[in-house]
Amino acid sequence: MRILVLHGPNLNLLGKREPETYGTATLDQINKNLSTLAGRHKLDINCFQSNCEGELITKAGSALTDYDFIIINPAGFTHTSVALRDALLASGKPCIEVHLSNIYKREEFRHFSYFSDIAVGVISGFGEHSYIFALEYIIKNYL
Repeated sequence: MRILVLHGPNLNLLGKREPETYGTATLDQINKNLSTLAGRHKLDINCFQSNCEGELITKAGSALTDYDFIIINPAGFTHTSVALRDALLASGKPCIEVHLSNIYKREEFRHFSYFSDIAVGVISGFGEHSYIFALEYIIKNYL
């Protein structure tokens, strides 16, 4: 099984940006933990981060032929990107939406997601573990 992990804008700043909200783990640490877990189950995982909506859209489009499942943290695009949503739908692949913070404990504009209704599920508020929970769900339910 091939899994694509998409990290949205500003997630490259993890570990430095608002650690009280997003935790102290860096994106490299999150990706390493995901790769370790995936390796234990002989899964192929590709983690990709961009601050550019178009790059995320292009990568999501590659899932059509290159991946079986998507884990996505759309970050700030959660509340704004119909185009990224459309790319996920076009891929035809199941996805899980993840967030480090509990978006429902934050500003009201963060309570809406363009992705939640097309996702298998949403995992929010568990910091870096949100990603691990998503991968564990895939392992338990899709292998």
